[in-house]
Amino acid sequence: MLKPRLKDKYNNEIVPALKEKFAYKSVMQVPKIEKICINKGIGEAVADKKLVDVGVDELTLIAGQKAVPTKAKNSISNFKLREEMPIGARVTLRGDKMYEFLDRLISIALPRVRDFQGINAKGFDGRGNYTLGVKEQIIFPEISIEKVSKISGMDITFVTTANTDEESYELLKAFGMPFANKK
Repeated sequence: MLKPRLKDKYNNEIVPALKEKFAYKSVMQVPKIEKICINKGIGEAVADKKLVDVGVDELTLIAGQKAVPTKAKNSISNFKLREEMPIGARVTLRGDKMYEFLDRLISIALPRVRDFQGINAKGFDGRGNYTLGVKEQIIFPEISIEKVSKISGMDITFVTTANTDEESYELLKAFGMPFANKK
């Protein structure tokens, strides 16, 4: 089986560049992406249970791995929400599938966003993880526009081993993430 393009790029280009830039003593100190979590909240699922199945199917197509429905943790009477009611979908990618998804996100999906100016560089959490919000699922080529009944967004979180936001920013930038001008 073919190794993902970005995995080779990480090992051959990114590790030496980051090791030199941050003066790491060992290759093991260089930050890496541990996993990518994709989460899709489906608020209308309270009224129509089939929307969760549609969301799970779309997320499975996008990620290339089976997505699972998420359930409500508490009941909220104002939203007609009961505990354990399915209200979204999520999938966690690791290893080769993670690199394949990242490659598709950077090279195909993000450039298809309308009026794309780059992604916001303020989505870091202070511990080296980055979260990105996507407004429309139709930017992914796996989703057929004709079959989409409702346009919905999703959150994509990159969990890294970086200790600081700056290290994480440099790691993701080295992979080719199209950040808008920082600050």
